[in-house]
Amino acid sequence: MATLKQKGDLAELKVAADLVAQGYRILLPFGEDHSYDLAIDDGGRLLRVQVKHTRSDGRVVVTKCFTHSLTNGKVRATTRYTSEHIDWLVVWDATTDRCVYIPAAMLGTGRSSLYFRYTETLNNQRRRIRWVDDHRNLATAAATIGLDFRVTGP
Repeated sequence: MATLKQKGDLAELKVAADLVAQGYRILLPFGEDHSYDLAIDDGGRLLRVQVKHTRSDGRVVVTKCFTHSLTNGKVRATTRYTSEHIDWLVVWDATTDRCVYIPAAMLGTGRSSLYFRYTETLNNQRRRIRWVDDHRNLATAAATIGLDFRVTGP
């Protein structure tokens, strides 16, 4: 079984590959103590991206919107992600091998989690559902909050 570090590293590689396939240039920060895992160079600005690994049940992706700082295996502090620290939260779902792109504007002042659905609800609820398909890449995810976001780099 992979360690948490190995899972995180794999998720970062999967997200980086997905972003490159969408036409973006990525940058990787040196070292471990950054509030983001990679940056996107869209030709005019750098966007900070925090990457998370998860494993869905194939119907719902649960996204943790926080991180724990550990000392000797004990939680020292919990930090909730906000637009102060990152521009995007991207979750790689190991079950489906798909990325879910979440604009930091959706995180508010520090949510603990967000849920995204692959499939319909059992009670046919339609309102206030976040669909994975609406967050499959940067452009579609940006459109969910009214942003026009396209590749502008060379």
